[in-house]
Amino acid sequence: MNKSIVTPKDDAMCGWFHTAPARQAKPAHSGEKKARWAVVGAGFTGLAAARQLALHFPSDEVVLIDAQEVGFGTSGRNAGFAIDLPHDIGADDYIGDIAIARSTLKLNRMGQSILRSQVETHGIDCHLRASGKYQAAVEDRGIAVLEAYRRGLDKLGEAYEVIPGKDLPDHIGTSFYRQALFTPGTMLVQPAALVKGLADSLPANVTLYENTAITGVEYGAQVVLTHGQGRIIADQLVLANNAFGARFGFLKHTVLPMYLYASLSRPLTDAEQAQLGGKPFWGVIPADPFGSTVRRTHDNRILMRNSFSFNPGQQSKPHCLKRFLENHRLSFQRRFPMLPEVDFDYTWSGSLALTQNHQGFFGRLAPNVYGALFCNGLGITRGTVTGTLLADIIAGKRHELSDFLLATSGPNTLPPEPFLSVGVNARLWWGQRQAGMES
Repeated sequence: MNKSIVTPKDDAMCGWFHTAPARQAKPAHSGEKKARWAVVGAGFTGLAAARQLALHFPSDEVVLIDAQEVGFGTSGRNAGFAIDLPHDIGADDYIGDIAIARSTLKLNRMGQSILRSQVETHGIDCHLRASGKYQAAVEDRGIAVLEAYRRGLDKLGEAYEVIPGKDLPDHIGTSFYRQALFTPGTMLVQPAALVKGLADSLPANVTLYENTAITGVEYGAQVVLTHGQGRIIADQLVLANNAFGARFGFLKHTVLPMYLYASLSRPLTDAEQAQLGGKPFWGVIPADPFGSTVRRTHDNRILMRNSFSFNPGQQSKPHCLKRFLENHRLSFQRRFPMLPEVDFDYTWSGSLALTQNHQGFFGRLAPNVYGALFCNGLGITRGTVTGTLLADIIAGKRHELSDFLLATSGPNTLPPEPFLSVGVNARLWWGQRQAGMES
């Protein structure tokens, strides 16, 4: 018996979750349940895997299990960018090997296509829009990043527009940035609303159990998942629970559980919207990885997202919320001095599953256990496509992109403690310090 002692316990005030359309959560599991298929994790990856398994095996029941309410966890806590372009931060031009970059681009666009189809087919109210994204810079280091990425996009043959700072107020209202690189392929979305809608449109042969935290697992001819109110016995198990997948006995010491913090403002008044100007719906990502992500949402709120913490225990840190809220206020004031009376309604943290070599895991973990894990911050598109392709592989359906994932998958082993925590925390401190005005 392997004990999965740590289970998700996210903080309460995720703005995306609370402003998304309300839904009735499915009951938690109790007693004993037997099924051919069990999927752990009802985020983007698990929802995609469960949906595709159900379509491949319409006579079988697929059991989908989540420790919390759907949309409350990691998938509902990101910034809502469904990005198509590769962005290899380890490469000088952020593209790197061109063959890998082209396959990555195909993967991301396949994920976008799957999501767009589901949203249209089921009428999911999640404000999915093909708005593109602005990657913006203030510091000289940030400008250099944009220039390097532009060279990479030229190599890849992808469209972009360089927007000088003097023109940016017409796009995003603020004159804070010196330059931006606009790429048209990103879709923006209300992530918690999307996850909720995907959960409520699953095929009839998927049984979803929410608020069912798995605390133990036993492997053998069948997999036995135990929790506080019973157990689930499955012939085949799919792990789609991102960083928590490493708690199930596989891929130990390979994932860095990072937490990133966000705040969502109250809705802007009509007068404040006029004062801000720019387009009514947009998203900005920072040139510096430690800078601020900013969005103007469909309901005229402003999202600020910055500040990291390393949480090896995989639990949220309440004291960080208060501390980083002040960072969000300062970042907001720098960008939007014309909105002095606007404060935040919600502040929350969200988990990122990062690996040292920026590679996730995709494939078989044991004879009857599979995983699509560690999205490295690209959960919307990458989780969707890897969950779908993993189900295809299980059903005996191969795709050139699944072959690509199998060939390139696999995270590095991390250094032991205490060296790991010392090194990661030092890197976070230095990175956020270097970001300067980008933060």
